[in-house]
Order: sequence, then structure tokens, then C-alpha cells
Amino acid sequence: MLAPKKLKHRKWHKTAGTSGRKASRSNEISFGIGGMKATTAGWVNSREIEAVRRVLVRFTRKGGRIWIRIFPDKPVTVKGAEVGMGKGKGTVDHYVAPVLPGTVLFEMGGLPIAKIKQAMQLASYKLRVKTKFIKK
Repeated sequence: MLAPKKLKHRKWHKTAGTSGRKASRSNEISFGIGGMKATTAGWVNSREIEAVRRVLVRFTRKGGRIWIRIFPDKPVTVKGAEVGMGKGKGTVDHYVAPVLPGTVLFEMGGLPIAKIKQAMQLASYKLRVKTKFIKK
């Protein structure tokens, strides 16, 4: 699963919500001919990205290429069971990629556009954010 090799700060502060902001970068297809774009905001964790990657690899066995446009670099901490209030911040449990509406998550190329659309439809079930298919 994806995780950063090295972090400047091991634990991050919580950040404010998106309050309806749209993605101003990573919002267009750059590499492939078809892709998956988020329509809602949320966190996509490294397990979800790996699940989507596996679905897309199944479709590219006969040729084709996949580009993952997001990376989980935000640490999420969890406190242990039965730990009282206070007692410090919990340990890092997993990493997430914060996603804004309009962010391109995955791209594919080298296959017919119908196959890419079918692959992206199956892959979208693995994510917690709502997505739509886009083409170049």
C-alpha cells in the first residue's frame, strides 16, 4: 500500500473543511485518454487506492497504461481502546489523500474508450467519494 517514505511532521493538526471549494489543480486529464474525476470531497485512503489499482490492472492485462494522480500523504491518528480524555494524541494509523470535487483521481490510456469507461465504472465502487468518467 502507498505511504510516504519520510515525513517532515509525523502527526498533523486537523484541517478545516473544504466549504464547497473546487479543485484548482489536478482537474484535467494530463496523461491518458480517459479518467475518473471526483464529484464530492473526502479522504481516499491507501487501501482504497490499492483496490482501485487492482481493478484497473485487470483491464490493462491486454495492453494499456494506468496513472494514479493522488497520493496518500496525510497521516490519520487513532487512540487506543479505553484510553481516557487527554493522554496525548494517538499513534498514526493510516494515510489518506484529501480529495476536492473536480480532482482527477486515475487515468488510463492505450485501450478503447469503451473499455476504459467500463473499468472506471467498476473501480468507482471501491471509493468513498462519488466520481464520474471523463475523457480527453
